[in-house]
Amino acid sequence: MSRLSDAFAPGSMLLGVAVPDWQEAIRAAGTGLVASGRATGVYVETMVASVETHGPYIVIAPGVALAHAAITDQVLSHGFSLARLVHPVDFGDQKVNLVFALAAQVGDSHAELMAEFANWLMLPEQINFLLNAGDEAEVRASFEVASAKIAE
Repeated sequence: MSRLSDAFAPGSMLLGVAVPDWQEAIRAAGTGLVASGRATGVYVETMVASVETHGPYIVIAPGVALAHAAITDQVLSHGFSLARLVHPVDFGDQKVNLVFALAAQVGDSHAELMAEFANWLMLPEQINFLLNAGDEAEVRASFEVASAKIAE
């Protein structure tokens, strides 16, 4: 099992979320962190406030945002969550369909996990796959497939 699979707790992927704006998109992604016990609701609001302060710096690829905030004690353990939006929302002048949320702790060595996440997400077919995946099990299976491709 890949570290990435462990980082997404069961139920942390919400596929088919309808939201009106980027703030609610971040909150939807944050729901997976809160539900899995990886972060508090305060952390989720801190992610929203971070974008309000610094702009849409969290857009990391066309159609993809990675919500996060400064390391805080509101993060209970490291992990990821995902909200796939029914309709894209504007993050500044960019439309986003996939919003990941990241929870990281002080002293937690998450650099390898971030590298695995980046390698998985940047596979050429990955974004299209995520936009069309039927359920969480399909996404989880893609972690193992990607791990094998990256190792080649």
